[in-house]
Amino acid sequence: MTTAVCIGANQAATVATGFPSYPSFSSYVRARGPVLLRTARSLTANPCDAEDLLQTALAKTYVAWERIEDHRALDGYVRRALVNTRTSMWRKRKVDEFVCDELPEPQGLPEPDPAEEQALHDAMWRAVMKLPDRQRAMVVLRYYEDLSEAQTAEVLGVSIGTVKSAVSRALGKLREDPELSPVR
Repeated sequence: MTTAVCIGANQAATVATGFPSYPSFSSYVRARGPVLLRTARSLTANPCDAEDLLQTALAKTYVAWERIEDHRALDGYVRRALVNTRTSMWRKRKVDEFVCDELPEPQGLPEPDPAEEQALHDAMWRAVMKLPDRQRAMVVLRYYEDLSEAQTAEVLGVSIGTVKSAVSRALGKLREDPELSPVR
């Protein structure tokens, strides 16, 4: 038994072998086809795949036409068929994996020198220590302790705006620090 459901701009034709003819199905596809095609397009990357997806979902609907009890809920039934069919297609997609004897060397930037990283860390910490106490506390809480602006404000008992402005001024001072000039 094969079923083909063909939809066009203003027409719907059903060719079925071994299934009875359903005029109500053809009129449903004519009336709701464009809306269902838009739904299928939202589930796929290109229009051709959307048409194939809708054809498959409509073929499944056609086969189950007699078993569908509430024909007022057909859109939901077809949409569920679209989603399920798309999920099945996604799961069956071909994944190209190739076995090789050796892993290829990663292309990219060379690993940073740990000594340079430590020197940068030390210079940054010395620059932070030059900040006024209040600004230093806010920078440490925001960037070293990874607290949000709201959390920093709560810990220090100040407003969020105070944290924002003080951290902004502190970062400006850090940008101007001569010890950090090689980093720029």
